[in-house]
Parts: sequence; C-alpha cells; structure tokens
Amino acid sequence: MSENKDPHVAKFVYDFTEGNKDLKDLLGGKGANLAEMTNLGLPVPPGFTITTEACKVYLDSGEEPLALRDEVSAHLDALEQRMGKQLGQADNPLLVSVRSGAKFSMPGMMDTVLNIGLSDKSVKGLADQAGDERFAWDSYRRLIQMFGKTVLGVDGELFEEALDRAKEAKKVTVDTDLEAADLKKLVTAFKKIVKKEAGRDFPQDPREQMDLAIHAVFDSWNTDRAKLYRRQERIPGDLGTAVNVCSMVFGNLGPDSGTGVAFTRDPASGHQGVYGDYLQNAQGEDVVAGIRNTVPLAELEQIDKKSYDQLMQIMETLENHYKDLCDIEFTIERGQLWMLQTRVGKRTAGAAFRIATQLVDQGLIDEAEALQRVTGAQLAQLMFPRFDDEAKVAQVGRGIAASPGAAVGKAVFDSYTAVKWSRSGEKVILVRRETNPDDLDGMIAAEGILTSRGGKTSHAAVVARGMGKTCVCGAEELEVDTKRRRMTVPGGHVVEEGDLISIDGSSGKVYLGEVPVVPSPVVEYFEGRMHAGAQDADELVEAVHRIMAFADRKRRLRVRANADNAEDALRARRFGAQGIGLCRTEHMFLGDRRELVERLILADTETEREESLKALLPLQKQDFVELFSAMDGLPVTIRLLDPPLHEFLPDITELSVRVALAESRQEPHENELRLLQAVHRLHEQNPMLGLRGVRLGLVIPGLFTMQVRAIAEAAAERKNAKGDPRAEIMIPLVGTVQELEIVREEADQVVAEVEAATGVQLKLSIGTMIELPRAALTAGQIAEAAEFFSFGTNDLTQTVWGFSRDDVEASFFTAYLEKGIFGVSPFETIDKDGVGSLVKLAAEAGRRTRPDLKLGVCGEHGGDPESVHFFHEVGLDYVSCSPFRIPVARLEAGRAAITSAGSDHR
Repeated sequence: MSENKDPHVAKFVYDFTEGNKDLKDLLGGKGANLAEMTNLGLPVPPGFTITTEACKVYLDSGEEPLALRDEVSAHLDALEQRMGKQLGQADNPLLVSVRSGAKFSMPGMMDTVLNIGLSDKSVKGLADQAGDERFAWDSYRRLIQMFGKTVLGVDGELFEEALDRAKEAKKVTVDTDLEAADLKKLVTAFKKIVKKEAGRDFPQDPREQMDLAIHAVFDSWNTDRAKLYRRQERIPGDLGTAVNVCSMVFGNLGPDSGTGVAFTRDPASGHQGVYGDYLQNAQGEDVVAGIRNTVPLAELEQIDKKSYDQLMQIMETLENHYKDLCDIEFTIERGQLWMLQTRVGKRTAGAAFRIATQLVDQGLIDEAEALQRVTGAQLAQLMFPRFDDEAKVAQVGRGIAASPGAAVGKAVFDSYTAVKWSRSGEKVILVRRETNPDDLDGMIAAEGILTSRGGKTSHAAVVARGMGKTCVCGAEELEVDTKRRRMTVPGGHVVEEGDLISIDGSSGKVYLGEVPVVPSPVVEYFEGRMHAGAQDADELVEAVHRIMAFADRKRRLRVRANADNAEDALRARRFGAQGIGLCRTEHMFLGDRRELVERLILADTETEREESLKALLPLQKQDFVELFSAMDGLPVTIRLLDPPLHEFLPDITELSVRVALAESRQEPHENELRLLQAVHRLHEQNPMLGLRGVRLGLVIPGLFTMQVRAIAEAAAERKNAKGDPRAEIMIPLVGTVQELEIVREEADQVVAEVEAATGVQLKLSIGTMIELPRAALTAGQIAEAAEFFSFGTNDLTQTVWGFSRDDVEASFFTAYLEKGIFGVSPFETIDKDGVGSLVKLAAEAGRRTRPDLKLGVCGEHGGDPESVHFFHEVGLDYVSCSPFRIPVARLEAGRAAITSAGSDHR
C-alpha cells in the first residue's frame, strides 16, 4: 500500500476484517456492521469500506483525496487474491457492489450500484462461471440500468419503458419470464439509451465503472432527497457517507437462490416471531423497491430449510449481540446463505415501547437503557386517535400493516400534487404502485401512504416507519393507475384523485370516505380510564406504564401544565402535572366578561374605573378558587394580565362599519363611537412591543392590584376550607428591576390587607417572566426582587430573532427550512446558541443573586423533547407545557436525567 499523502487522515480504506460496530462515525453504519458481522464469524462476502473522511474531502474540494486511489487499488488487489478472480476479467470475473452507508440509516436516500465489473467481454465469462447464460445477461442489464440512472443521470423511466416493451413483446408480465435472448436485446437497448441520454458509451473498463460509482455515492450525499430526509430526521449535514465495496453474491441464479430482508422482531408491533420478506431468483433492490411482491419470510422454511435454519440462528445471535431489534439483508446463492447488512431496525412507536420492556424482561438491557430506547416523539404518536371499530364504513381493500396510525385524506397519485395540496391546507393520502426515494417530499406532506405493491421491508414501509407516518403496503387488490390519476377497487368502483379515503396502518385496511376516530388507549390510560396491571390491560399500555414509572423515578425536572381553568387543570393533573406553570388570566376576561373589560378601558374617571374593577374582582376570585381547588397542594403560577388592551375590543374594521351604518340610519351609536375612539387611541404599529404586560399594571391604576387581591382572597378562602393553595404571582414582560419593585410593593400591600381582613397567613411568592433580552441580561438585578423566574421562550424567541411569529411562519419559514438555514423552527425547538444562551446566562446570574431562586419555563418549548434536555442541562427546576404534552415532557425529563448521569460518569 502506498503512503497516504493527506496529513489529516492516516487511513481512508478499511477491510471488513479491520473495523467494528463502534466505528460508525468513520465507517458509516453499514460498514461498521459488516465489519462487526465479519468479526462474529458470520458469512459476509469479503470487501472493504471507504471512510466518511474521504467523502468529506471529496465534497469539500470536488476531488478525491490524493491517496485514495492507491489505497483502493491495494484493497482491491487483496480482495482479488482472496476470491481467486479479478475485477471484470473476461473468463472468471469478480463483480462487486458499491453501496452507500452513512452513520445514520437513510433508507433509499443515497445510491447503490450492483454487478460492477460486467462488460461485453466479462458477461460471457460470468455465464460460463455460473453455467447460466440467462443469469449473466440479467445481471448485465441490471448494471447498465442502475449505472445509467445513478452514475450517468439517465431518466430511470426510460429503462423501465424498454423493459415493459420487452415483456410485452414476449407476452409475459414478470422479468423472470424473459429468456437470455430477450435480455441480450434488452442490454443492447439499454446501451443505446445510455449513449443517447448521457452522450457517452456505457464504460467497458471495470475500474472506471467502480471509480465512477464511488464518486456517485459521494455525490448522492448532497442530492435533494438526501438533504430533505436529513432535515426531516434532523441528521447533521456534515457527516458524509462511507462507501462499501463488496464482492457480489447472486440471488438471481435461479429458484435455489433469492434475496430477502428479515427482522428479529416485528417492526410494526414489536412482537417476537419470524418477520420479513423473501423473493426467489432476485437481487436485493427488487425487494426494497417493492417492484415484485415477496413471500413472507416464514415460507423460506419450505423453500430452503437449511438456509432458513441458519438464518434463524444468525438472527438470534445478532439480536443478543446488539441487544435490540435487528434489520437484516441477506442473499442465498444456490443454497449458500450470505449476510449483506445488519442494523438496529427502525420501528413504530408502539413497537419501540414493547421491545424495550421485552428486552428488560429477557435480561438483555436494564431499565435505564429501556428508557433511552424510546422517545417523547414516539409517545406523542401513541396518543393520536385511532379509527372507531364500531363505525359503519366501506372497506375496499387490505394490505400489509406497515406503519400504524389512522390517516384520512384526499387520494393523490404523485408527490408534486401531495405537496401542492398539502400547502393549500388539504389533507392527502399518497397513493402509488410503489414509492421510490424521489417520492420523499410527497410522503412527508401526506397524512399517510398507500401502495399496491411491496411489503414491510419496501421503501414506503421503511421510510414511513422512520417518520412515524401511517402506511399500508402491498394492497394487491387495488389497481393503481398513476397516469390516469385513479384507483380501481374490487367491485369496479373508481377512486378519482381528490376522493376521500381512510387507511389504517395498524390493520392494513383501506376504506372509502372518512372513518370516525376514537381516543387512543394510551390517552385513556393517562386519563385514568384504563389501568395498567389489570387483567385486560392493553399490552402497549402496560409497556408505556412501566417506562413512564421509571422515567418519573429518575427525572429531576418537575413537569407543570399551562392551564387557564379548572377543567384544564384537572385534566393536566390526571396526565401527571405537578402544578400549573402558567395560568394566562387574559383568557378569563373574554366571553361574558368582555363588556366589563370594555367599561374598564372606556372609563373616563377614577370612579368609573374603580366600579369596573370592583365588578371584575369577584369573578376573578372565583376563577382562582376553582383553580386552587383543582390543583390543591400543588403550585399554581398565575400570570397577571399580559396582552395589549386592543385585544379585548372589537375589530376596528367591524366597529367602523357598525358606526357608519348607525350614522347612515340615524340610530343611536354613542357606545360604538366611544369604542371606536378607544380602538384608535390604543392602536399601535407593533402591539406586541407596546403597552402590554407590566406596563399595563403601571399605567392603569388598580388593574394588577385587583388581580392580586382576587388571588389572595381565593387563597384565603381555600385555606379556611382546609385546602392547601400554593399561589405564585408572575409579573409579565419585565425589562428592568424597577418595574418589578413597584408592582411588588403594591402586591405585598394588598396581600397584607387580605391577611389582616381574613386572619389567614398567606405565603404567596412573587416572580417574573423572563421574555425580553434585557431581562435576561440584567437577571442578576431582577432576582433581587423576584422569588422565581419563568422563561417565556415564545416571546424571548420573537424578541431575540426579531420575528413576529404569526407573520414569519407563514411567509419565509418554509424557505428557511428548505435552504437549511433552520434545521427546525426556533419556535418548535429552542435555539440553543441564541435564545438558549440567554436562558443559561439569566439562570446563572439569577442564582448568584438568590441561590434559592426557582427556575422554570412556560413557553411551548417546555413540551418539546429536545428542548427539555436543554432545560435539564442548564439547571431549571421545572418545565410547563400544554396538558396533552405533559407525558412527553415527563418521559424526556427522565431520559435527560439518564443521559446527564451517563455523561457525568464518562
């Protein structure tokens, strides 16, 4: 081997005998696992892996590293010596596959080329070597087809159309019915397509084929579909892909050969058993693409019992070794089993929870590892509604339950339409014969995916499971006509594009029209309507219960709810809330009380204002009595009035019309006119940065003190009733400690008055919401007057970025996500570098001033899985989120504690 000339990397190529499963950063997932299986002594075809570092150099410079060619040559020489044949030689050719393999699985998103080394000369040698002329020409046409599309950029449909014409001429329907002479003609036709479309002949030099394929795999890292998938799955864009060069083994050598995909457990349900697909006389791409319908893996026992028994033993070995569900690709060449790939398999949300608890029971993993095997996003999926089994619906088909869920939408037959209609607010189901990587954007846009071909291991199934998208595959009785944009169901009924259909990814059933939905059993469990441990308890509910119990034992972060009334508070408590982190009092001022608020805003004199506040006081007090009752014994953080006053007044346009109509009809309109004048007076160019929050309390005398009095009197009443109210008063939009000091002084005086009047000692803490950059930067000063901080990350994100959320999400966020400026919306997951830095700075500064300062977050980030981990890291005491997201936050808080403990230990 020649000396590597790159000073930054010692080695660019590793033989399968040199790596292991822990080198995924360098060898990619596929290469690392091929090496691991080789180390385990499993039957893996010899080969070598080109590292991700080589890919990074290539992508950065546009050229491969100087040393790469020599390293590849050295490893190729060693491979040829081991196999006793040379790449593409005429009489006894070695053929190889060139396959992508990134650190994280990206099924179908990057490129693969099989049968490299075949040419006009070596195809004859392959025929003689195999004793099968048809097999050799079938392999050659596959190479030209894959190479033409993948490496030379030829439209793949052109090859498919030529293949269809060949089958029509022979009057057959499947590829395997074409004979050697037919395939020879097809090879000629394919080469003509390459010459015409690529402007060059199909390369006959086997080394040129291999080098061009390697470059094509590198280039596929930055294809649009790969970028889109990485954004969807939040995979970093700078990892690059490894390239695996593996000696070919052939599943298309006749009925004693074949290829398949197997799972050590069902990736849809998690149940143990024999799961997978097998296809006789085929190569691997035939199975994954879903072009030909497979047979269940269990049937391999009748087809080839020796290979079946060996495969079952290997699957057990791999699951015990990886301690997880394994996804396996294999080929049988004339009765000889070969392992082509293994990886920890993608699974549905339900399967993830079941498998995690099963592995604990089997002693393969502990509870801490089980908690790390599930995510809050998966738990959220399990809380979605499901179809009502009792509904009277028209079932028109049934396929393979590939990825669970209940999806309803309008049938569309291509990805472009799916995206277009989805952006217009339509819910759609993408219907295809089979999907391919180019359909990714449509799959993301759709509510669910329905295919008439393929199985649980097809492209549609694997990608849908990874995205948590409902999917039904292989519904053979449905005739999908993508050109005429329609689907014919048994009985002759035609589903046109735009017709409503429903698909059940848990049963595989397909229905006409919209099927009603019912609550998820997991939601029923959280609400106390289904009890884990009961004899008839759902197996999934039991698994969720066990993992949630462990998460609750391990987590440091407490989880509160954003709730504005007793009903929401009670539901949140059933979901496991440990208090209320945000009660938005403005929601109490709407509805029947709007007229009282209007009177307050229109008050011209101090007497009128006091009368309005006096009328509001008992109503506010009753709100808080009910809230304290629902959350008895738990903290309740009440935010004083925050939004601009114009939000409590009628719309300016609507009001102007009413005034104009009244004037034209000479009808009394004094009140409407006063309201219109108030609307004009309160109008602001940017009301979210104007007269709101603490500014209202300082400008409108008595407003905040009325609310504080209502809180204090409600707390006193609950205490007298033997309750345990724990009120926390939060002052919004504070930017300077002086604002807080003034409001706090008034509040303390009101609380003292209520204590004197009721004879009840109250312990009401007063704090503030940190939602302005200045508040974060001066948090040390503000903590002198605050007993707690609650980070309002919604507004903090707006003010840090200079975004108006309601405007920008609809205008340019889509473009920012597509261009990769955002990996995810900063309103969905906290911007750690910007907003997060301010949160961390404020938390540290606040606690330096007041070591016992309580810290929480009440923006929607409090229920986002990734953000919960950040809040744990910076030392917050609690997160607060909407009731439905409480279980997700509880789970992620437990996972964050485990992750943090692991980091500390390391």
